[in-house]
Amino acid sequence: MPVYKKLLLSASLTFLTATSALSATDTMQSVRNVMSQIHGPEAMKQVSEWNEKTNTVLQSDPRYKTFYKDALEVGESPARLPMPEFLAGHIWNFWQDDQHPRGIWRETTQASYKKESPEWVTMLDVDKLAKDEKQNWVFEGAICLEPEERRCLIRLSDGGEDAVTLREYDTKTGKIIPDGFTLSRSKQSVAWADENTFLVARDWNGTGRSLTTSGYPFVVRRVIRGQSPDQAIEIARGEKTDVSVSGLSLTDGDGNRLFLINRSPTFFTTKLAVIQNMDMAGSGQNAGTLLWLNLPERITLEGMIHGRLVLSLNEDWTTADGKKIASGSLISVDPTKPDTNVGILWAPDKSQALDEIAITKNNVIVSYFENVRGRASVIHIPESGTGQLSRSTLTLPDMSTIHIAAANQHTNEAFLTSEGYITPPQLWETEGQSSKTEQIKQMPALFDASDLTVDQLWTTSTDGTKIPYFLVHKSQTTDTRPSPTLLTAYGGFQASYTPTYAPEIGRLWLTRGGNYAVANIRGGGEFGPAWHEAGRKTQRQRIYNDFAAVGQDLVSRGITSVKKLGIRGRSNGGLLMGVEFTQHPELWNAVIIGVPLLDMMNYETMAAGASWEDEYGTVSKPKERAFLKSISPLQNLRTGIHYPEPFIFTSTTDDRVGPVHARLFAMRLKQLGVPFFYYEDTEGGHAGTVNAKEVAHERALEAVYLSQRLMDPN
Repeated sequence: MPVYKKLLLSASLTFLTATSALSATDTMQSVRNVMSQIHGPEAMKQVSEWNEKTNTVLQSDPRYKTFYKDALEVGESPARLPMPEFLAGHIWNFWQDDQHPRGIWRETTQASYKKESPEWVTMLDVDKLAKDEKQNWVFEGAICLEPEERRCLIRLSDGGEDAVTLREYDTKTGKIIPDGFTLSRSKQSVAWADENTFLVARDWNGTGRSLTTSGYPFVVRRVIRGQSPDQAIEIARGEKTDVSVSGLSLTDGDGNRLFLINRSPTFFTTKLAVIQNMDMAGSGQNAGTLLWLNLPERITLEGMIHGRLVLSLNEDWTTADGKKIASGSLISVDPTKPDTNVGILWAPDKSQALDEIAITKNNVIVSYFENVRGRASVIHIPESGTGQLSRSTLTLPDMSTIHIAAANQHTNEAFLTSEGYITPPQLWETEGQSSKTEQIKQMPALFDASDLTVDQLWTTSTDGTKIPYFLVHKSQTTDTRPSPTLLTAYGGFQASYTPTYAPEIGRLWLTRGGNYAVANIRGGGEFGPAWHEAGRKTQRQRIYNDFAAVGQDLVSRGITSVKKLGIRGRSNGGLLMGVEFTQHPELWNAVIIGVPLLDMMNYETMAAGASWEDEYGTVSKPKERAFLKSISPLQNLRTGIHYPEPFIFTSTTDDRVGPVHARLFAMRLKQLGVPFFYYEDTEGGHAGTVNAKEVAHERALEAVYLSQRLMDPN
């Protein structure tokens, strides 16, 4: 028996603990209390032990070193596309590589950017900043003052958490401004009103009293440079039960500016108010008045063009003047009388769904799905009174996902990307109102896909609904035996899982003979708001049935077998994996559960969990409580069930979902004597690890796990 298999057997046995006494409720509560202390010594000791066992077993596999090398190589590849951002008259880009694991923020001219090797100038070295300040800084982007975009507030996170520190930065000098405007660490939002005035929502007194039960701010104040927080005038106040409240500053290419309050009573609802007559200088004491807009609540504010708000609509709406507008449409409204004279910019058919929206000086650019295949259009909107809008579908590759990389609101320039499972990302430029696009860059292939192909297949869920899924597999083979297959999905929050170039999957899985399947189950946004709504709250079992149906279809077609079928998901997808682990343990032989929600009976009191009540439901309502109890992975682990050995990963610094879900699930498995792998990174936040080496390590551990479970003889 190979050494790594002996270690695997040994470690699996050490993961087993005959602790029937720990199944008592009071003991479980004590376990919960310990594991809920995020950095507590007892919790971290247990985490350290689990990490050590996982690393010992999986790193001892001789394939680990190759997997790590390949994952690191693609993660640090200089051949990656440098994604553009229009800023301060130039093209800016944030870049990480082996020399800059935390990253550099750099700029070049637009002409230089289009060259094969742009002449970049480093404007902010995050590695140097972190070293100089002895901080674990992660760059989270910048908020810049329009239209000059010289002054910005850069967002710096400690280890990748959602809470950030804001520092004033000069894009001309490339320096953090000494004695510039600074806001200390908090979950917070800031909008520029002018050079010396800000709309700020944050934890004002540091006690959490101005934070919602979800952990986000609900009090917006006008802050003038040089003021202390207690001098700031309150502009708007939401409710403790809201998800969040923030201030917004909108500009358009005509120079129009609008200040708004964005209140989110729930995760999927929005109330907008225009701030009128606000003093923005000196000691002005007028906080202004709020004009609340008569709009449906299930909307998303996308921006402004020619003084009109652009909104995506997530529910049907009949306007005050009787116009009926379908859910999933893109509209424009007059902010002074939004419920009349509504313009319909784009409306979907049954196969289509909005994805991304960006606004230039005279265009609204829309990326959307058509049967889960990416498309994009330019909607040209002349200045008021000068003509009718026109629409042009852009010429871009099929069987791909189209993203809007950047749009310039001062011109009509925009960049878009297209990518597929086996097609590396391409960067396209569009300008004006025609359908013409020009390919500017293409990333070279980071894995050999010459013998791979992509199919879109369909299966039927338990209620008769047709569910599509993509399958990446060998294009020509005489081997009719079931192949190792990794299946993934997300299924929540109207987020869509569409073709994406993932070179680590290519190198560590596809080129070694594995299939890769992506299920477009309900709960996502692949077919618009109704596709999401069909799996929300107590209807959520449909999502889990859809995913199981895809797994069963892969087996029934002979593409794979149960012994060769594995599943992976993270965040809400981690919850999906947890449910499939408990509801269908007989269908999978490998289950990767990443940064997951797993304790659905208590999720509302954990990290930012209260913000997701509109997605999952609440235990405070009997019907929803009963449903959550029926699907909650932690509460549905049972004795006497043969579960596949899972791989669970999370992050200590995840302040969105938090590591406690994963810890409690692992402890319960330990009580039941079920072997498992567990890996908790000590930094990275909910997004996961924040540097290429840590990412490569975690991906290599997963690849070894999948290889042992699905590819090795068993």
